[in-house]
Amino acid sequence: MNKLYIGNLSPAVTAEELRQLFGDRKLPLTGQVLLKSGYAFVDYPDQNWAIRAIETLSGKAELHGKVMEVDYSVPKKLRSRKIQIRNIPPHLQWEVLDSLLAQHGTVENVDQVNTESETAVVNVTYATKEEAKVAIEKLSGHQCENYSFKISYIPDDEVSSPQPPQRSRRGGHSSREQGPSPGSSSQPKQLDFPLRILVPTQFVGAIIGKEGLTIKNLTKQTQSKVDIHRKENAGAAEKPITIHATPEGCSEACRMILDIMQKEAEETKSAEEIPLKILAHNSLVGRLIGKEGRNLKKIEQDTGTKITISPLQDLTIYNPERTITVKGTIEACSNAEVEIMNKLREAYENDIVAVNQQANLIPGLNLNALGIFSTGLSMLPSGAGARRPAVTAPYNPFV
Repeated sequence: MNKLYIGNLSPAVTAEELRQLFGDRKLPLTGQVLLKSGYAFVDYPDQNWAIRAIETLSGKAELHGKVMEVDYSVPKKLRSRKIQIRNIPPHLQWEVLDSLLAQHGTVENVDQVNTESETAVVNVTYATKEEAKVAIEKLSGHQCENYSFKISYIPDDEVSSPQPPQRSRRGGHSSREQGPSPGSSSQPKQLDFPLRILVPTQFVGAIIGKEGLTIKNLTKQTQSKVDIHRKENAGAAEKPITIHATPEGCSEACRMILDIMQKEAEETKSAEEIPLKILAHNSLVGRLIGKEGRNLKKIEQDTGTKITISPLQDLTIYNPERTITVKGTIEACSNAEVEIMNKLREAYENDIVAVNQQANLIPGLNLNALGIFSTGLSMLPSGAGARRPAVTAPYNPFV
């Protein structure tokens, strides 16, 4: 839940007026409006809606002659290491933003947030709350390519958790390595690596099924969490799907999705070949290919598939992922997926180990020197035909 603070309100403002204003701006409130004297609180279950409300209303909307302020409601005790930077120029180079963030401390993690605006939004975690505070003070209103940065604190789950995990004074690896599932051991959390695939938009409905029954059955059988990003990129030819599970669960879910698409193609008589498209962060792809392409050639030979990878030229600030296209039978594509993900997962795990070792050996190591920003974001692939980020777990060897 994303709680928003609405400030600079006239004492005469009513909850109904606030609800009406939000509704008029196409930001409907479904929950309670907690109105106090001069300020109020509202909740949005989705971070994208919260960002939209802040960008649409803060400093722009007026009630009873007063221009309201809208921002995340983060109590002082929860103002820790995490901040959100909005209104980032869409074509900003990685190195520029990386440099700006690194000027104010050690950046441990950067996640890009999916939004419908042309500008980018990132959530940044600094090593200490003091560094986060300095970053807010120094970067708020920063002018970059005629865009003015807007920055807010966002809740830090580690601070708000009643039983926060132990983490080292320097680096905090244990807390940042945690995956989304509670109750699992530290090792699976550490190695959580989702499978991301692209599917043709016309098959999304079949994958979800009537009233969501197909996707529910799929997730139940494979013990997986499947995110279909269907609301992004209206009109795009393909949509990304992110699968969180064990390696075996990811592969089983992928196989089931391929089966569903093949069946739908046959029933709708659009039975052209449906390739498997896997998304992978660019920093991992070189090790998948191998020296002189040996790894990729071996996978092709072992599985009887044809594998191609999207060119480097497709990479942008909104697109650090490359598309691995696998052509063959469903059985062959499924076998290739297992081999491809094994290579990608191995590269990911090696990155984590290498960075953790360097952080332990070199006190005060600035992980930005290793290129955190270029590897800390996850966006939609170029194959989706859009410049907006995906909402799924990013590849981040520095977490």
